Formats: sequence, structure tokens, C-alpha cells
Amino acid sequence: MTEFQNRLFSGVQPTGDLHLGNYLGAIRRFGPLQEQFDCIFCVVDMHAITVWQDPKVLRQKTREVAASYIATGVDPKRSIIFNQSQVMQHAELAWIFNCVTRIGWMNRMTQFKDKAGKNRENASLGLYAYPSLMAADILLYRGTHVPVGDDQKQHLELTRDIAGKFNNDFKNEIIDEGFEDGQFFPITEPLISGPAMRIMSLRDGSKKMSKSDPSENSCIALMDDADKIAQKFRKAKTDPEPLPSEIEGLKDRPEARNLVEIYAALSDQTSEQVLQEFGGQGFGSFKPALADLAVAHLSPISSEISRMLAQPDEIDSILRDGAQRARQIAEDTMKHVREIVGFLS
Repeated sequence: MTEFQNRLFSGVQPTGDLHLGNYLGAIRRFGPLQEQFDCIFCVVDMHAITVWQDPKVLRQKTREVAASYIATGVDPKRSIIFNQSQVMQHAELAWIFNCVTRIGWMNRMTQFKDKAGKNRENASLGLYAYPSLMAADILLYRGTHVPVGDDQKQHLELTRDIAGKFNNDFKNEIIDEGFEDGQFFPITEPLISGPAMRIMSLRDGSKKMSKSDPSENSCIALMDDADKIAQKFRKAKTDPEPLPSEIEGLKDRPEARNLVEIYAALSDQTSEQVLQEFGGQGFGSFKPALADLAVAHLSPISSEISRMLAQPDEIDSILRDGAQRARQIAEDTMKHVREIVGFLS
């Protein structure tokens, strides 16, 4: 069997403000994952332009995501941090995957339907082909693992399908290229773990926390200062009942459940443990405790992001260095891929 390097790939879009959901669902896990994997962390600016972006804002948001990686524990010397558009092999492999992927597979992608809405005819071709580029992002580095939230599981399943079809379609050529079992791309495994994988809006517990929510108080941004964080939790929607002592008591209380899960994630506890501590208490006691916990946890991160953004040359240098290192791995992959599919070099 082909032995694949134990490599993790993850990417975050530089659109809107990174928020508590992005942090708890993915970004805070990046630092510890460096202990287990050879890690590549990408700012996926090519994905961002599948919908219109102001170019000046896109540059700034790209730096913000890179600074957020570092502020939350990613070591740019130990791991690779770069922005996608500096490594053009992403686009090259995405085109090859466009020619491997079936239209029927793409038509099943629910995220395109959600993002395009009723105006599908005016959505960009890039938005439709987004999952193929995501597959290229991962497989360009022959990534074996990807940390994913609920909303990306379907795209990762497509990545696995594309890898399997490529390996099958070109099996003989892959063997001729020296991969005796005919497996060039790995079947990437998802990493899904931890509490509060799906953080909901502070104003509506039935909706996912989103950068695009019109209410500023619905979302804790990673760059919010201590006062803003505390204020938003104080204003978070709740119900009049005290917190239950058992998890079953949160069943039909989405706002209460969301706040308990946020507390659990920030304190590295289970929701059951949080309810053991706060069960029977009202939100007048719980929300200030949650605000204090969030401020203690998030304020150092927002301060470090602000410090780095005041020195954009430092961030740009880290991204250029990361892109150079990423390019070496990417080109090694593409040399094989070009040969396998029959391109003259």
C-alpha cells in the first residue's frame, strides 16, 4: 500500500469577521493538532471570490485570518501558513478535478443551493465548482486528515469520491508512475470532535452564528474587545426559566442550550458538568459568569491579532514564506498528476 504522510490541511475564508463559532468549531483546535500532524493552514482567498469581494477588504481580511491562526497557537515555523492564491497549483489541480467530478455529484451539494438561494442563475460558476477546488486544496498536499464542521462534511465526502475516482480512472498510469497499488491520492479522513461544534446565534438559537447576520449582537467576533464581548453576552436572548440540572431539560430551549454549550467549550467541560454547577440558577447569574469566562479566554487573542495587524509586513512575510514551502509540496504532486493524466511537460 502507498504510505501517505500523516498530513492535515485546513482552510478558512477571509470573508467577514471571524467569530466564536469559527474559533470553537475549528481554529482553536489548530494549535494542538500540530502535536499530531504535519499541518498546512491556508487562507482560502480563491474560495472567497466565488462571491463578490471588495479587493482592498479582501487583502485586509486575508491578513486577519493569518493573524488569527497565529494568535490562537499556530506556529508559522512548525506549520505552513499561506494564502491560497500564491500557490497556483490549487487552480491547476481544481481544473483537472472539474474534469473528473460528475455533474450529478455537484448537483447534490446542498451548500450551493443554500448560498445561491432563489437566484441560482446569477450565481457564479466558481460558487458551483467550489467543492472541486476544496478537494484540490486538500489533495494537492495529499492531505490525510481535515478538521471539519457539520457544514463541510458533505464537501469532504465529495473530496473522498474525487480521490477514489481519480485513483480508479488512472490506475494503470498511477502504477506506471511508481505507485504499485494504484493509489495516488489518499481517501482523506474527517476530524470531528469536541463540544459546541455548531455555535448558534446569540439572538436566535435556531440559527447558526454567522458573519453575515444583520444583528451585530448575534455574533462574538474574534476581534471584539472585552467590553463588547461582555455586552453581547449580557444581551444574549434567553428564556425566563432557570437552568436545569439535567441535559434533557435543555431539549426545547435552543438559546439556553447554546449558551451552556459555549460555556462548556470555553471551559473544556461537558454540558452536563456545566449544569451540575449552574443548575437551578437563573441567567442573571449564568450570563455574567459566561461573559467573564469568554473575556478571559478571548481577550488575549484579540489583543494579539490587533498587534499583528498593526505590522502588516510581518504577516505578509509569514504568508510569503509559507507559500514558498507549500509550493514545493504542491509542485511535487502536480509533476506526478501531469504525467498520470497525459500532459506533455
